[in-house]
Amino acid sequence: MPSNTPYRGSSRKLVLAFDVGTTYSGISYSVLDPGQVPVIKGVTRFPAHEHISGASKIPTIIYYDPAGKVRAMGAEAMRDGIVEAAEDGKWIKAEWFKLHLRSKVGEGKTITNHIPPLPLNKTVIQVFADFLRYLLQCASTYIQDTHANGPDLWNSFKDDIEFVLSHPNGWEGKEQSQMRDAALLAGLVPDTPRGRARISFVTEGEASLHFAVQNGVLSAAMKKGEGVVIVDAGGGTIDVSTYRTQDAANTYEEIAAPQCHFYGSVFVNVLAEVFLLEYLAKSPFIDDLDHILHCFDKTTKPRFRDAGEPQYIRFGSTRDNDANINIRFGQLKLEGSDVAQFFQPSIDCIVKAVLNQKKTSLHLLSHVVLLGGFSASDWLFDSVQRSLSKSGLNVLRPENHVNKAVSDGAISFHRDHFVRTRVSKVTYGVVCVAYYQEHNAEHTKRLATAISLPSGLSAIPGAFAVLVPKNTQISETKEFRRRLNQIFTDKDNPKSTTVSIWCYRGDNLNPRWKDEDAENYTNLATVVVDFTHLPLEPLVNKTGKAYYRVDYEVVLLFGLTEMQAQLAWQERRGEKRSTAQIVYDLDEQPDKQ
Repeated sequence: MPSNTPYRGSSRKLVLAFDVGTTYSGISYSVLDPGQVPVIKGVTRFPAHEHISGASKIPTIIYYDPAGKVRAMGAEAMRDGIVEAAEDGKWIKAEWFKLHLRSKVGEGKTITNHIPPLPLNKTVIQVFADFLRYLLQCASTYIQDTHANGPDLWNSFKDDIEFVLSHPNGWEGKEQSQMRDAALLAGLVPDTPRGRARISFVTEGEASLHFAVQNGVLSAAMKKGEGVVIVDAGGGTIDVSTYRTQDAANTYEEIAAPQCHFYGSVFVNVLAEVFLLEYLAKSPFIDDLDHILHCFDKTTKPRFRDAGEPQYIRFGSTRDNDANINIRFGQLKLEGSDVAQFFQPSIDCIVKAVLNQKKTSLHLLSHVVLLGGFSASDWLFDSVQRSLSKSGLNVLRPENHVNKAVSDGAISFHRDHFVRTRVSKVTYGVVCVAYYQEHNAEHTKRLATAISLPSGLSAIPGAFAVLVPKNTQISETKEFRRRLNQIFTDKDNPKSTTVSIWCYRGDNLNPRWKDEDAENYTNLATVVVDFTHLPLEPLVNKTGKAYYRVDYEVVLLFGLTEMQAQLAWQERRGEKRSTAQIVYDLDEQPDKQ
């Protein structure tokens, strides 16, 4: 149900949510006035889209000229004559660029050949920044044009806007860090601690939950205390999340690890292209493949409902005919069963993911809510509904505005913050040394790797100390601590060190050594530990040599939408703390095609 809580801040504020999708992007916003109940609104007018009343999204497309200057983007990149202008000016088209931000771990490494390359000499952060800058300009123009005293209103909060950026469930700190860098480059906020703090992130799954709550979609299912699966079927990804209500009013807990799969609507086009490349190979119409695919995407794909009936792609004029490949009067005829196969991997993905959520969920599930632009496909919805009904699951989708679910839900996330407990997708831990124990079989078989410490003890490197097991429910305030120490041979050694946070993504329920199932260990982030204010303890080893040790604990919070780190140590008066910097090893290298 919608929140009726008035805004408790002391001054007017603007919150902007940018949903940069693989194929389409949207903007939602809310003006927060002290004492007033905030209202979620959408930007529904964009450059070159003015003639479409209530248009809530624009294409995620940018055209660059050979010098790297933006020539057209959004709806402007789809206007009449743009293809000819691009050819004449040798412009380069950037589309699906969001997918270049993805993690290259797991499914992310399998789709490289299907993603259009970035423009030459452009990084994904630069392209993303250009589009964010454009969205901010669109929001500014719309708010100034549609609100009373619009210019004065905009000027009153333009330097203190809070931004919410949504992203797929599968993205982690590294991808969030790149998005924040893009926001800084775009000029959304200044590169200061306070400026960076004005940017927050929400997964598309959690944003979709907030949208569903606000629009009353979950009221019937949640009254029973059962879990509900939220499926956000978008252009690039299928994001699957599962929640249930907690005892407190309007609070929710995640009850299964969220999933993210690369089976969004663009991959229907990918399969269509593979089919048509072979089907048209010996026809002169193979030269029209790009245009035929464009027509398929705009008309045939969204209208497809029956695998038993022929499907038509209208792409040409009455003079375009080729009886050998079923082209008559500018229409390409395809068997409905062939078109159904383009959708099947996405349908199978959703069904498998939901059933996996049902299997691993901590509570009973009975409802599935399908959201996102791809969910508007009747064939997708009917196929998923038919399959999941066999497992006792009721599949539903809201009647209107399913493609605005993420941006509207992102504003609700900022305002209402419904989710208080989340589930870990992987096993988190640190790679460290284990003091050698001669009766420990795991140690003896790694004896060749043993190292000598300044303390005189031997240790085995490569031990994995688990901080958070996979599928663990984590509250936002739950702390995970790891006691560590650093040993120096003299007190003038470096005053800082780093602690790497690792993920184990495999099936081992009790991972303990990094050399076992090594390919499933990935570095998540590095925590920078500053020793300058920590007490240094002088010690002597068994041989009489002096050494120094610093004892500390790394404190991590995984239950928020962004990981946070602190440093803790003991002094005479008790525990002391300081914030710890988290650094991500960003890989801006473009995908190799």
